[in-house]
Formats: sequence, C-alpha cells, structure tokens
Amino acid sequence: MATSNKRKYDIVVFGATGFTGQLTAQYLATHGGDRLSWALAGRNPTKLETVRRQLAELNPACADLALLSADVGNPTSLQEVARATRVVITTVGPYIRFGEPLVAACAEFGTDYVDLTGEPEFVDRMWLSYHEQAKSTGARIVNACGFDSIPHDLGAYFTVQQLPEDVPLTVEGFVKAGGEISGGTWHSAITAFSRLREYAKVAKERRSREGWPVDRRIGSTPQRIRFEKSLGSWVVPFPSIDPQMVRRSAAADDRYGPAFRYGHYIQVKRLSTVLGLVGGAGAAVLGAQFKPTRERLLRMRDPGQGPSAEKRAKAWFRVRFIGRGGGQRVVTEVTGGDPGYGETAKMLAESALCLARDRLPKRAGVISPATAMGNKLIERLQKAGIGFNVVERS
Repeated sequence: MATSNKRKYDIVVFGATGFTGQLTAQYLATHGGDRLSWALAGRNPTKLETVRRQLAELNPACADLALLSADVGNPTSLQEVARATRVVITTVGPYIRFGEPLVAACAEFGTDYVDLTGEPEFVDRMWLSYHEQAKSTGARIVNACGFDSIPHDLGAYFTVQQLPEDVPLTVEGFVKAGGEISGGTWHSAITAFSRLREYAKVAKERRSREGWPVDRRIGSTPQRIRFEKSLGSWVVPFPSIDPQMVRRSAAADDRYGPAFRYGHYIQVKRLSTVLGLVGGAGAAVLGAQFKPTRERLLRMRDPGQGPSAEKRAKAWFRVRFIGRGGGQRVVTEVTGGDPGYGETAKMLAESALCLARDRLPKRAGVISPATAMGNKLIERLQKAGIGFNVVERS
C-alpha cells in the first residue's frame, strides 16, 4: 500500500471537537497504546487545545498531542493532513456537505480513511469520483465504520463464515436497540431524505459503471412487514445504508457463495409500534422535502451535543442474524452498549487502528469495512467488548 510507515502520524482525528469526535479521541487516548503516534485536527485551535487538556487528564502523554489546523473549506490544509498520516478518522458531517474534500486528499496521497457516515448518496458519489484513484495510490477509503454499518456488515460476514462454502446463502439481520439517535445521524438522515432524487441518479450511475460479478448473484430477500416467530416480534424492513454495504461486501468476496441474498429489519414488539414507526418515518421524509419543515426538523437535535455518560451507560444494541444455506441454519448475534455514541466511537477508532497496524488483504479503493478489514476487525472489536457470537445451529 502507498501509506508509508515513515509518515509522521499513525492516525489523525479530524473533527475532534465535536461530541462523537471527542469520544473517539478519548478512546484512542485510553486504548491506543504507548506506541501510537496520533494528532487532533480541526478548524478551531482554542477548542482543540481544550480537547487536548481533557485527554491529558485521561492519559498524561496526550499533553504533547499535535494539533493540526484543517478546514473543509481549505483543501490545502486537508492535503497537508493526508500527507502527514497513515489513517484519517473524520466525524465531520453531514458528509454530503463536508466530506468530499478530505476523501479527495486521501485518495490523492494514498492515505487510509474511515468515517461514520450513513449517507448512501455520499458513499456512491465517493465511489464514482475516487475509487479508481484510490486503487492506484493504495488508499483504503472505508465508509460507515460506526453503528452504520459495522455490526451489520461484519455481522453478516461473521454469519456467512458459519455456513457451508460454495452454496447459495441467505442471511437476514434484525436490529434491536435502546438509546438515543445521535444528533449527527439525525442531521445526516434529514439531509439524505431531502436529496432522494439526487441519490436515485447517483445510485443508477454507480450501478451502470460498477457491475457486479457476472458468475454470482447478489440480491435482497423479499422485504415485507411480518411477525417473525423465531424472535417473537414484528419486524419492519429497514432501508438504511446497512444492507447496501452488506451486498457490496458479498459482491467482493466469493465466500458469500454463488448466490447471496440479504434482508435487513428493525425488530419491534407490538403492531402499534410498527404503525408509529412507519408513520414517523414517512412524516420525516415528507417534512425534509420542504425548506421550512426541514430546518425545523434539523433544529430538533444538535449534532455537536449528546447524552450524558449515565444515559449512554444504559444504552445497548443487539443485531440478530439468521443464516441459511446448504441445508444448515445458524443464528448469530452482534451485541454491545450505546450504539449512537460510545460504541460508534469505539468501532471508528478500532477501524483506524486496524488499518494502521494490522496485516490486511491488499485491497484498496472505496470499499466496505468487511472487504477492507474482515476478521481482523472482528477480533479487535471482540477484545474491545463487542460480542460476535453463535447462538444456535441446526
């Protein structure tokens, strides 16, 4: 890969003054290890200094952290960051508005990149614009390294490995969680809802240019609201970025079999909850189409703030996967704590550490977490307290 061991830093955190950026920096301060060379980057030196002082209370060595001036409105500053480090973490979203200049810099200089976007349009635009350049420079541009889409992408990959090889496989994922949606995720979602037409055009262009394996079939299971007896609950199709990431991982890896289908659902107990969920989502999509209501929706959550440590400690998630193939059935789970903030910061930081330190397949371009890091990242997350477990075999 083009990323060099001679670069000054292993990791730079861009957006370290935001709520999730601070949590990510705190994780690196306490879990990065003594040999990690890293820095903070952002546009406000005073806020960066405040974050550094807070980190030094967790780890005195952080008092010497470098602070880099970087602004999405100044591409040269982002190029300097990309040139100086092996991996960039960015928490600066919505990515469709602020993300491209940093991707461009990383693709140009062969720098690995991770973000926590859940915005399909942004991911597709980055693939269209920078995939080939990143392949040529050796940069691994890895989107969706938070709750979108680590548990789902790696969970499906983990499930596939429990099933026979070289046979058609079907996997369905069922998401259940308790906790607050992050402000950044809320802003990204409303922005994405307001750009459905633009996204449809970009998705169509990517499909026409990308092409999936001609000798393998990759698709979706039938998507419908239903009562899932094995879970004892209703399940609702969840059209997030997660199933797209899973299918792209499947397209890149023969281990998913000659034919692979994936379905993605939210798990709820009562039919009344289903109706409320569908109605609320429809209202958000409709409201996002008009500027006055869109601005009102955006004001409902501040992307730079989040819940208290006490609230985050009570939050949790579980994604249960049911996989079938070759006459076998397997049930697996990916579990963890606060999905919107704490575990997202953990996943993002461990993804960067994995790219910086681990021996990985020689793959580059705009690629999924499972394609870039696979089992190495699963092992890291298990050691960090995120469960990847087989629940049942039959």
